[in-house]
Amino acid sequence: MSEELLRRQLYEAFENRAILYWLFYDELSQAVGPARAEEIMSRAIYRRGLMRSEKYRPFAPNDLAGLRDAFLANLADGGRMFQPIVTRCDEEGLDIKFQSCPLRETWQRIGLSDDIVATLCRIAAKIDDGTFLGAGFQFHADTWRPGEQGCCFLHIRRGS
Repeated sequence: MSEELLRRQLYEAFENRAILYWLFYDELSQAVGPARAEEIMSRAIYRRGLMRSEKYRPFAPNDLAGLRDAFLANLADGGRMFQPIVTRCDEEGLDIKFQSCPLRETWQRIGLSDDIVATLCRIAAKIDDGTFLGAGFQFHADTWRPGEQGCCFLHIRRGS
């Protein structure tokens, strides 16, 4: 298989993931209401993050440069998909701003409202909560909001 074909399939897989998140959220919202749908999906995606956290545990609680290198090396398409910019990496903290996101871009392309896109971004970002908290770091993310450029802004701090 050519590299270009594999890249196209990778992007299509992320598009598929985005659409599935939307369909799950839509169905759950109709069944149990939007707040409960967000809660259920967030818990499930957080659990997936916990499953991924093991590969980053060797860097906890304080090797933020090692975590940076390992995390960036594992981003899809060599980082091109999310276009990360490291805005901070020192002994106390690591901040990474994603300039793009195939999930958000898919939701916008299929015409979802800004409010729904922002909700789905909050839900999808729970994978990072599970990943970094599960690895032993302190973590929070600023997710996309209407009118903002880029996407998630990850804030990782030394673990306790």
